[in-house]
Amino acid sequence: MSDKEPIRIAMIMGKMAGGGVESIVLNYFRFIDKNKFQFDFICDEDSTYIPYNEIEKMGGKVILVPPYQKMLKYHMTLKKIFKNNNYQIVHSHINTLSVFSLFAAWRAKVKIRIAHNHATTSKKEWKRNIVKLVLRPLNRLFANTYAACSKKTAIWMFGEKNFKKGNVIIINNAIETNKFCYNEIARKRLRDKYKINDSDFVIGQVGRIMQTKNQLFTLNLLKKMQDDNKFKLVFVGIGPMEEELKNEIDKCNLNDRVILTGQVSNVYDYYNMFDLFILPSYYEGFGMALLEAQVTNLPAIVSTGVPLEAKIADNVEFVDLDDKIEVWIEKIKQHSNDMRLDNSYLLVNKGYDISTECKKLEEFYSNLLRGEK
Repeated sequence: MSDKEPIRIAMIMGKMAGGGVESIVLNYFRFIDKNKFQFDFICDEDSTYIPYNEIEKMGGKVILVPPYQKMLKYHMTLKKIFKNNNYQIVHSHINTLSVFSLFAAWRAKVKIRIAHNHATTSKKEWKRNIVKLVLRPLNRLFANTYAACSKKTAIWMFGEKNFKKGNVIIINNAIETNKFCYNEIARKRLRDKYKINDSDFVIGQVGRIMQTKNQLFTLNLLKKMQDDNKFKLVFVGIGPMEEELKNEIDKCNLNDRVILTGQVSNVYDYYNMFDLFILPSYYEGFGMALLEAQVTNLPAIVSTGVPLEAKIADNVEFVDLDDKIEVWIEKIKQHSNDMRLDNSYLLVNKGYDISTECKKLEEFYSNLLRGEK
């Protein structure tokens, strides 16, 4: 082990709530060379899901700050944290809200200030879009390094000119592919646990239960297929619209055909119990759950709000949310219980395996510290 202390990087996480961005950062933290780099997770104090034990066991720190809504307090606390810890790198993952954390980093004279974008907009969220569009150009004022999870999110945040010039680095949403390989034993165990028969056809959706992910649309699909009891629906995750979703399930008398698993730590096992993956999101910065689903060769039907880059396997179909609901239902019914194969090699080849991509992130940080881009 080197006597030299590792570089500590301030990861601005916002409100940690068990979402996709948090899982991506944690994936990188698990595999990064901790003799070289350590992550400190700067989280809003009203976060609902922070894996303290895992972070601290790996040598990281969790630092709580006031939520960004308390603007002055948030700014002053961040500035003090950045100065007291002498961070050389602040890596902000809160999309257009990064302007606030990076402004504090700029005032604290942090050398490297990374704005990392993971999202775009949806016409269904016009109020949020106004805020995003106002804040978007301000991120370029205080960031001196641009990063994104896909071409789409890079261009949306930083502009096509910056992307074409190579001013935005794409940091792939990589996963531990070995964990997500198809497992027949896990399939049987989970289907037994939730009393799902071999003849049942399980449609699964993984992600925060919120408007963007559009779980109510998925539920409506099942409602329209009430004539066929073989179809079951499993939602994996928690979120602000969970009660509304439960109420709608009750209203539609679908409790015997819909399962809400809540937050799970072994999400990789749950893809095994599905027969079809669905992701009707209004928009996705990338679509991490779709990537995970494809490792097991799980057929998938997703909205056109999911970037094309997230398609690795051939059995992923894109359908527009403006299409008639019958189009979605027809696509679902076209799928039988296909033979499940190991698709992990596809993700490795495309640059989505965490053990490989983590080396690239280490090189990225090292180059920045040496003054190279």
